[in-house]
Amino acid sequence: QDLSYKDRHWHETCFHCFQCKNSLVDKPFAAKEEHLLCTDCYSNEYSSKCNECKKTIMPGTRKMEYKGNSWHETCFICYRCQQPIGTKSFIPKDNQNFCVPCYEKQFAMQCVQCKKAITTGGVTYREQPWHKECFVCTGCKKQLSGQRFTSRDEFAYCLSCFCNLYAKKCAGCTNPISGLGGTKYISFEERQWHNDCFNCKKCSLSLVGRGFLTERDDILCPECGKDI
Repeated sequence: QDLSYKDRHWHETCFHCFQCKNSLVDKPFAAKEEHLLCTDCYSNEYSSKCNECKKTIMPGTRKMEYKGNSWHETCFICYRCQQPIGTKSFIPKDNQNFCVPCYEKQFAMQCVQCKKAITTGGVTYREQPWHKECFVCTGCKKQLSGQRFTSRDEFAYCLSCFCNLYAKKCAGCTNPISGLGGTKYISFEERQWHNDCFNCKKCSLSLVGRGFLTERDDILCPECGKDI
């Protein structure tokens, strides 16, 4: 019987595996560099090895690959629950793979507000972890992540809400004086002014660092107040 493959011909007795010499007649085989190999020899020599069971991953069978490693589909399992990961999302840690629910249960921090796992990002406030979307102003509920904020009685506030709720009002412009970020202000007899608002009522001369007089609720420079 004449056997042929890609314009090459063999006697039936010569058509055998290059390595183990077993006959390839009526059997599947593979070619490598002009040599014919039975599937067992080809797999042992050239096929991937499973990173878990260390056995050969046979050609034609489904395999999972990640960062240069290969697994049988049935060997690619979550280290914690031992269930196949398949095409689902997973998280590697310490040379082991975890499905997302198991990773969250075992490793992820829990948000102090909603008690759910923080898988990406997050912020730390008073040494406690928060989701970015959970770390919001106590007043207006806007996210504080990446914004300037302050606190009162352990509650966090954006600057706008804090000023409206707690800051003293300027006797000149009546707007809040935050006192945050190095804001300078003048205080006199239970009244406060922004530095820019501490001016003579009549001539508008800045009285910061100068002597001044008072007339009822007004402040005056010595020149304007000399006739009082």
